[in-house]
Amino acid sequence: MAIELLMPALSPTMEEGTLAKWLVKEGDTVSSGDVIAEIETDKATMEFEAVDEGVMGKILVAEGTEGVKVNAPIAVLLEEGEDASAAETVGASAPAPAAAEAPKAEAAAPAPSAAAAPAPAAPVAASGERIFASPLARRIAAQKGLDLSAISGSGPKGRIVKADVENATAAPKAEAPKAAAPAAAPAAAAPAGPSADMIAKMYEGREYEEIKLDGMRKTIAARLTEAKQTIPHFYLRRDIQLDALMKFRAELNHQLTGKGVKLSVNDFIIKAVANALQEVPTANAVWAGDRVLQMKASDVAVAVAIEGGLFTPVLKDADMKSLSALSKEMKDLAHRARDRKLAPHEYQGGSFAISNLGMFGIDNFDAIVNPPHAGILAVGTGVKKPVIGEDGEIKVATVMSVTMSVDHRVIDGALGAELLKAIVENLENPVAMLA
Repeated sequence: MAIELLMPALSPTMEEGTLAKWLVKEGDTVSSGDVIAEIETDKATMEFEAVDEGVMGKILVAEGTEGVKVNAPIAVLLEEGEDASAAETVGASAPAPAAAEAPKAEAAAPAPSAAAAPAPAAPVAASGERIFASPLARRIAAQKGLDLSAISGSGPKGRIVKADVENATAAPKAEAPKAAAPAAAPAAAAPAGPSADMIAKMYEGREYEEIKLDGMRKTIAARLTEAKQTIPHFYLRRDIQLDALMKFRAELNHQLTGKGVKLSVNDFIIKAVANALQEVPTANAVWAGDRVLQMKASDVAVAVAIEGGLFTPVLKDADMKSLSALSKEMKDLAHRARDRKLAPHEYQGGSFAISNLGMFGIDNFDAIVNPPHAGILAVGTGVKKPVIGEDGEIKVATVMSVTMSVDHRVIDGALGAELLKAIVENLENPVAMLA
């Protein structure tokens, strides 16, 4: 039976992707585990491995095609002994949504006679629905006397694969599933802004270049719009005197010259935030819809600007790592982020984020909380300013302005102030932070 290969969901947030490159061509033999294509998600380019074995019968989606929906057919794989006509049959039925919604009159039609019944290559559940399973899984199931309708598939669209049947034991036929409850009526959509055509009409007669949104920019737009509309932000601001940190940093960098390590101010900020989350553990939390998850480790996300968007790679257990280890890991994550080579687990998670625009000369700004994080620290540049010392004398100090954006559902004002105070104390007393 010909097998449809479907666009995979390569991350929890992926809804569509770009089929960047095919690594096989029609007629090539494919084994389970072979890398057959490269898929661009909203964040990275990732490899797509085959689950089944067979011959590539037909490629349905050409290289470079954008906006391919998750679970849409992208190719047809033929099992041993099948010819190209089987691929044509499956390919012709690729737009599955319409077929899925078709009336069920055919299911009510009388079953054909035993003589005309098809071979058991495509098993059918008691409900009359076809069971999707790989050829290898069907052979193993037949050898073990397994009822495929009683096995849950872990492959694309619930397809039963080898791993699903290897450890299964024979069981009685499952009962026909009950009719699904009618879906709830969809909630009223939020008011939409002016359409693209309406906006374009405003600029008739003016020269402009239309730039198509890629997957990353669409995701950033959607997630940050949702964040700003649904998260009750509040903001806390502090000035931090950096002179002690700058002196300590210069001493450490001198001592680390032979090891090829050069610490940045941002490395100290990551360490200060990680330690502060341990000092104020109630603030080390994330919003989970109907509950708050209080985290044990300090997993700190750091915004990295790339062409056309940004990543927030996560430094896990940052409180447990040395400054030199954090510096090395951050440089590696930032480099691979700019090349879009991060794996999903490297930019998902974390409870708190840092966004540093100080290197661009920005004095201060307000960042948007990136859900499910409870907060984000917006860091400005260090500027020489006159300050009044403890002895009442006016002196010149290097001062950095920071703004902490907080999700009020997770962190209240006093708790947020306590967290920011801990961050400031860590940065103003860097030696104690490393004790």
